Amino acid sequence: MKAQLRQRIVILHQSIGLIIGILFAIVGVTGSLLVFGREIDQWLLSWQIGSIVPKGQWLDPESILKIVKAAYANRPELKLDAIEFPRLPTLPYIVWLDADERQFQVFLNPYSGKILSDRWRDQSFFGFLLVFHYSLMAGQIGMTMIGIVAFLVCILSITGMVLWTGWKKLANGFKIKWNGHYKRLNFDLHKVSGMIAAAFLIVTAFTGFCWNFYDFTEPLIYAATFTPTHTEAVSTVIPKRSPLRPNAIWQKASVTLPEAMSTRIRIPSSPDGVFTVFKRLPEDHSSYNNYVEFDQYSGKVLQIRDRRSLPLGDRILHDFEVAHFGTFGGLPTRILYVFVGLAPTILLITGFIIRRPQKTSKSRLG
Repeated sequence: MKAQLRQRIVILHQSIGLIIGILFAIVGVTGSLLVFGREIDQWLLSWQIGSIVPKGQWLDPESILKIVKAAYANRPELKLDAIEFPRLPTLPYIVWLDADERQFQVFLNPYSGKILSDRWRDQSFFGFLLVFHYSLMAGQIGMTMIGIVAFLVCILSITGMVLWTGWKKLANGFKIKWNGHYKRLNFDLHKVSGMIAAAFLIVTAFTGFCWNFYDFTEPLIYAATFTPTHTEAVSTVIPKRSPLRPNAIWQKASVTLPEAMSTRIRIPSSPDGVFTVFKRLPEDHSSYNNYVEFDQYSGKVLQIRDRRSLPLGDRILHDFEVAHFGTFGGLPTRILYVFVGLAPTILLITGFIIRRPQKTSKSRLG
């Protein structure tokens, strides 16, 4: 009975591997590149625009937005979305513009206001790689496809762990016979690399699946953790009153969550929309973990999201990002995730060799 069950698991494992192998490898390699994708993208941008020499104080957000509005006045399809503050004195302001669900970036010297460069985000190194990673540049169909692949990766990893030969004797499970026959060496590489990467692959695949089917998984997580769903903040429209200026919101944000640094101001796009100021705590790995939402007319604080005091459902969703990108342990785990992302390619090649039928020698006719 055990032998029959094991054989069925082998067939399931091999079948899933054959079906998703190439896509699994593509997602893995692009994931490895994305681990340090922002740094690579920033290096490429710095190579393009040159270095920024700090000179005095930064220009205020309003001055930067006025420069961008004047420079792109002949492109009405570009709608103002947000302004991102430099993370370092040598980095530029980034103004984000939207056009038909695409994002356009404008980079400015924070001291002089000079426009240094602009680009469509999905044509940048990081932007292209990110979209290709989760959708193969195929829109909703691609997202659904990769979401299904991610779910099958979870099953593939679990069945691989069940079939692992080291459960009875741990040493045998991690033993590689380097001087053995190439088929034996190939099998050992498959079992060892698969087992080392399995837990990480399950985590990254599961979180990726949840993101690609977010409309389904988010309410499910909220319901399972008894976390109330978010109510969207809206501004109270005051007739004949103009919205507050970004500088006023910037100043209000500085005294709300004062221990966190403001990283981006998102501009309201409708009369009842809100200003959203994203903030980063010293220990944060992301610039978007915390935010404050302001009424665009009165400046009243409507909502505060503080990563440190999130309800359980939101904390789980927040931890998805940390677990998926490997930022929970700093630089060492990020480096580890680079190799985890390469594991699917190794498993694809070694799995193909294992599955390949043996050549039989033809009998000679006498």
